[in-house]
Amino acid sequence: MVKKRGSTCLIVSSMATLLVLMLVLYGSFSAQQAASPGLTHDYQLLGRPLYKLDLSWPKYPELFTGDVFAVAVNQHAGVVYVAQRGDNVPKVLVFTTDGDFLMPWNTTTLEMPHGIFLADADSSNPTVWITDVGTGPYGHCIKQYSPSGKLLQVLGTPGIAGSGVNPLQFDSPAEIFVHSSGEMYIVDGDGGMNNRLIKLSKEQEVLWMHGEKGQGMAQFYIPHSVTVDNAQRVWVADRGNKRIQVFNSITGDWLGTWGSCFTEDAPYSVRLTPDKKYFVVVQLNTNQISLLDAPPVGVIGQCRVVSVIQLADEVKPHLVDLDLKTGSLYVAEIAGQQAQKFTPFSLGGSFV
Repeated sequence: MVKKRGSTCLIVSSMATLLVLMLVLYGSFSAQQAASPGLTHDYQLLGRPLYKLDLSWPKYPELFTGDVFAVAVNQHAGVVYVAQRGDNVPKVLVFTTDGDFLMPWNTTTLEMPHGIFLADADSSNPTVWITDVGTGPYGHCIKQYSPSGKLLQVLGTPGIAGSGVNPLQFDSPAEIFVHSSGEMYIVDGDGGMNNRLIKLSKEQEVLWMHGEKGQGMAQFYIPHSVTVDNAQRVWVADRGNKRIQVFNSITGDWLGTWGSCFTEDAPYSVRLTPDKKYFVVVQLNTNQISLLDAPPVGVIGQCRVVSVIQLADEVKPHLVDLDLKTGSLYVAEIAGQQAQKFTPFSLGGSFV
């Protein structure tokens, strides 16, 4: 009887311990959820763990009131710009990198923002470039704004879709990348009549262009995102063809293609981590953010996925940007109606 009573006590004690542990875990989970109410936090890390979710960003997620399409970071000022769409919603929300809300842009000159890019971050006059795929009187253009949302200039012919280069015309321009030299790289054709990669000089003159629709070398079908590395290479997410194409930034010559990593879903966004080791690529329909090994100078080779952030079902990640000072990754999620921040698993929380 003594042995039986002892066994019973041991079982009860173990169950009590398990119950306490479950309550602690539940409380921790609930606290994490409460830290950012309204956000979808579910995700898994596959492969090498390179990023973790920052549950505290932003501090007021309820401010997201539309479909979130793009993000841009000014690493020097510690500011994040989030572009969203919807009726009667501010098209741009401005947060700090710590998650505090700064201001909305109450501009009437934006219809349907698609891509957003922060230029001249290290200068005293940084500007924000936004591609507008709207079909109204302000659409089919690329616009430059001050950090507070004042319209500074417009590329393209407002309200008119076209393929001209003199004057410049666009049809649903997807994204712009402004190099530190002032040269611009534009992917024009988020489902419109154009399928173009255009390089403009600092004076906004066309230096070279690839504009043929197709599946061959230097042909595109819905070019969706563009970035430039430090080895004079331009990387384009050729969404409709489920591949990334690479070009020489000086001559425009075709250098290679990555396609084997994108058999299940197309690349939607492409960016480079600050340490230049990885490309960050978004796949919207599979709700994934992949990190691919960046090839050495002079080599393109085949793509290789080293890490995957598997997001919750149906959040539809669209475009991303990185804080070039800390390495933090910001993701715009259309169906999730949110932007999320991931910080690197590395010494000091930085890739730099």
